[in-house]
Amino acid sequence: MAEQTILVNLNRCTGCWTCSMACKLGNRLADDEWWNTVRTLGSGEGIDRPGGQWPDLRMSWIPVYHRDCILCAGRTAQGELPYCVAACPCEALHWGDLEDEKSEVSKQVADLRARDFRIFRLPNWENTRKEVVYASKA
Repeated sequence: MAEQTILVNLNRCTGCWTCSMACKLGNRLADDEWWNTVRTLGSGEGIDRPGGQWPDLRMSWIPVYHRDCILCAGRTAQGELPYCVAACPCEALHWGDLEDEKSEVSKQVADLRARDFRIFRLPNWENTRKEVVYASKA
């Protein structure tokens, strides 16, 4: 069986929350319900607070797909992209069969690995979807 996967290129993500909002609106979620959120990796003092000390500040983001995420099963069964992937303005998200070497997501993973990106999943204790893989070049 095909392993449909979302690939998140963390080096392209700008923390805009478009993926989260597309998911929320497309799936008609309640105001307090989120299946995908974007975590800021910075100082830890709040959203969009950089880490480090001036002038060496740093900040990045990681979209986190909660287990409630349905990977837009209705859309993808019809050959459409998940809402988050379709809406990402930075082309940080890709969708496809990770096992099919001809698929877009498989080609992206191969290209990123060739450029020394680390490909990983979040640990189980994050309670996230296992079908989401991340790419990061430190």
